[in-house]
Amino acid sequence: MVKNSFISIISQEEKEENRGSVEFQVLSFTNKIRRLTSHLELHRKDYLSQRGLRKILGKRQRLLSYLSKKNRVRYKNLINRLGIRESKIR
Repeated sequence: MVKNSFISIISQEEKEENRGSVEFQVLSFTNKIRRLTSHLELHRKDYLSQRGLRKILGKRQRLLSYLSKKNRVRYKNLINRLGIRESKIR
């Protein structure tokens, strides 16, 4: 598992300025999700990691639904940049 293979869309200056923004939080959750899914491909019976993955997925989904209600353009832009599918429930 290589850390450089994960997403680095936001530059270093933007990271320090916008750590509380919804986009930054969704980006960090996406990195964690991808790291956990690669871990679970090797360790299929790691149930604690599966639980953690489900919790992070729920947090990301709540943030994305909040962003889609507040600003649809930022939501669409973020989804396209990260390659996330749009949720069916709105």
